[in-house]
Amino acid sequence: MQAVILAAGMGRRLGELTGDNTKCMLEVNGVKLIDRALESLAECNLSRIVLVVGYKRENVMRYVGNSYKGVEIVYVENPIYDKTNNIYSLYLAKEYLEAEDTLLLESDLIYEPAVVHRIVENDYPNLALVDKYESWMDGTVVLLNEECKIKNFISKRDFKYSEIDNYYKTVNIYKFSKEFSATHYVPFLEAYCHALGRNEYYEQVLKVITLLDDSPLKALPLQGEQWYEIDDIQDLDIASGMFEESDEKRYKALTSRYGGYWRYPHMLDFCYLVNPYFPPTQMLDEIKASFETLLREYPSGMRVNSLLAAKNFSVKQEYIVVGNGAAELIKALIERHTSKIGVIYPTFEEYPNRSVRENIVSYIPTNADKHYSADDIIAFYADKEIGTLLLINPDNPSGNYIPYGDLLRLIAWCKERGVKFIVDESFVDFVDVEGEFSLLDNSILGVNPHLVVVKSISKSYGVPGLRLGVLASGDTTLIAELKKEVAIWNINSFGEFYMQIYEKYHKEYLRACELFREERKLFFEELQQIDFLRVIPSQANYFMCELVGDRYTSHELAVKLLTQFNILIKDCSGKSAFDGGEYIRIAVRDRKDNHYLVESLKALM
Repeated sequence: MQAVILAAGMGRRLGELTGDNTKCMLEVNGVKLIDRALESLAECNLSRIVLVVGYKRENVMRYVGNSYKGVEIVYVENPIYDKTNNIYSLYLAKEYLEAEDTLLLESDLIYEPAVVHRIVENDYPNLALVDKYESWMDGTVVLLNEECKIKNFISKRDFKYSEIDNYYKTVNIYKFSKEFSATHYVPFLEAYCHALGRNEYYEQVLKVITLLDDSPLKALPLQGEQWYEIDDIQDLDIASGMFEESDEKRYKALTSRYGGYWRYPHMLDFCYLVNPYFPPTQMLDEIKASFETLLREYPSGMRVNSLLAAKNFSVKQEYIVVGNGAAELIKALIERHTSKIGVIYPTFEEYPNRSVRENIVSYIPTNADKHYSADDIIAFYADKEIGTLLLINPDNPSGNYIPYGDLLRLIAWCKERGVKFIVDESFVDFVDVEGEFSLLDNSILGVNPHLVVVKSISKSYGVPGLRLGVLASGDTTLIAELKKEVAIWNINSFGEFYMQIYEKYHKEYLRACELFREERKLFFEELQQIDFLRVIPSQANYFMCELVGDRYTSHELAVKLLTQFNILIKDCSGKSAFDGGEYIRIAVRDRKDNHYLVESLKALM
């Protein structure tokens, strides 16, 4: 068996990265794509590797040479690479196809060696490697029958997102027997080139062949093996994270993205904190039904959006401002404060990160759970000069919760001392208590203008992609100034529409919070079975856990879960106030995902 690698293209979409070299010379984490391909192929007992080159071909030929680990390298040159597409590059190598069984690969792929082994070790002679379609994929899409024969190639015109569960994406790695090439592929390849020209794709020939009643070509689906196609700088960035040689570097690369994990559909994200039971299907369907209108129309300005937020949270419009996520409002709020600010650590660090470090007066609970009460706060700050006090309630990452009555005492204490009191209650809807628990109340805000309440709509409402948050205060001057500081269209139409229709689904939201509390209780009981974790009770949608014994550090555990089980958790060792202690934070997801995490942790016992 031989391999044919198509490497003649210019890679224009990669811009300056391919200005002086072809795509196969592109480096991912310091290793060239061509080196990765040759290394994988060298393990397959090949007779030779045929490289079809064109753009900057002299660079490739000089770099690769005439052999690689004992495997002969031969070259086919496409002198008109800039006027043709890959169908012509393959046409130029047709004599090699007819001479020997062939692996056909494209040079802009990155993959783990198991991908190539899977197709080489399969006994069937004519295979197209495919993978279940995911949102990041682009290119040739096919439908398969029960026998894994390709029923149809789906054109862009016929592509239907409602049917993506049935679609497979070609990986652009194929195996052809020399008989198949001689009797089917090459004759059709020649006819197609002569009839329709050289500026086409070789998959078009495969499409014609699959229409034959006795087509000998079958598909071979991957089973979770990793691969990626690199067409632009975004692809390069994603591939760099996926194919870090070091497990620690891969973990660091992923966590430094701060989201966008829908690009990694097989990874379970236990870092980011959302309600797994909301929004309901009917609400999603309502948003989908208005998708085109929302995409094409401008959103309303701040006045209308603050009116919607006021309606949803039952506060006066002049008391509330809507943000592009709570983060936008936190930045605008904290950067206004030049006085000393009391911060309880560990905390959600978006707040102290927006403050001048010299202005932060830190309170660090000395107990292992990092829990504290209203009395602890009052006692600590009684003799401290602060102009602002920050409280995350429930706290992140500890899950500590200060009850409503004690909150009112803190409000009064701050008022008496002339201290601005910021309360972030983004997780308060998860608390397992009866009665009042939110400070978004006109009667409280109106008589306490020193109080500022921040709430992220991402967390408990399960819509982080909409980027919505609110800030409320009886200080109407502050609210008016913040409304002027943010952009007039800081909320997009999807976020506005969500706020417009939310009220219809309020009962479903309350039920979702009930379901969440039931799942949190069960998850807590299961996590306690892990002998190297001390699970700290939480009123939020996550658990902070201390690692006990010397089996793992928090970082080691986070890396192992990602590497072995494709699970991402939060390593808290980098957060302030842990004094060298080993802590992690685990989000609460739904039953299926939580059970998988518990079983993965048990495997590490």
